Amino acid sequence: MTETWNPADPGVLRLPSGRLVRGRGLRRPLPPGPRPDYAVHLLGKRPAEVPWEAHWLRWPDFRLPSDDASAREVLREALARAADERVEIACGGGRGRTGTALACLAVLDGVPADRSVEYVRRHYHRRAVETPWQRRYVLRFAH
Repeated sequence: MTETWNPADPGVLRLPSGRLVRGRGLRRPLPPGPRPDYAVHLLGKRPAEVPWEAHWLRWPDFRLPSDDASAREVLREALARAADERVEIACGGGRGRTGTALACLAVLDGVPADRSVEYVRRHYHRRAVETPWQRRYVLRFAH
């Protein structure tokens, strides 16, 4: 068991339960400070290896996860692990796919699906969740 993120660090989203998850763009350098304990990489191609535990979820840029059931399972695990581990959700740019996944985590954590995109835009990045189909995915995620 480790400590979770510092809520003041860049990219860290506090969910209603108090759990902290960091969103990040993989095309940017790793931020200073502690490394993730567990990461979910949302990419169309297999990502580079990292020195911490990571799960690759095939999710092409500007699209939706290739396997919805797997996405739901991986995001549930990420939320559970965020209780006492540093969990990072990351895609190439850190906004569209990452924002969509963070909004889904917010739904799992109790934010109504129709308000979760707004929640993530207010607390993570104002341009998170980039496409209409990503917004619809979040709305359907509760079902």
